[in-house]
Amino acid sequence: MKRKGIIRTIFRIIVALFYFAAGAAHLRSPTGFLSITPDWVPFPAEVVFLTGLAEIAGALGLLIPRLHKAAGIGLALYAVCVWPANFNHALNDISIGGTHLSWYYHGPRLAFQPILIWLALWVGGVINWPFRETS
Repeated sequence: MKRKGIIRTIFRIIVALFYFAAGAAHLRSPTGFLSITPDWVPFPAEVVFLTGLAEIAGALGLLIPRLHKAAGIGLALYAVCVWPANFNHALNDISIGGTHLSWYYHGPRLAFQPILIWLALWVGGVINWPFRETS
């Protein structure tokens, strides 16, 4: 396996672990996620539950070679779809468990979302940008 392939595989595993943990958190402790869900989202409890399942499914898909691309696309779309909740959390200063987070958290969190979208696509083998070789 080429070095770039090894690096992508390592990042694929890290991203899978991250999404699996996040999905488990959605299922285990939905209250914080419900509190940042925008008012316009219908059936918020069900949506939070389904987003947890989507994260776990995407994480598992990243670990199955024939599902890498589908999982990468799904997780990238997922990250786009939940971005409004991150904006809602930041702009409305919503506390989670009584804790208000500052812009030292929200600023980097919001700025990192496009990187997370790119990362899902890259580890899924959907894109190679900015790298030249496929791996």
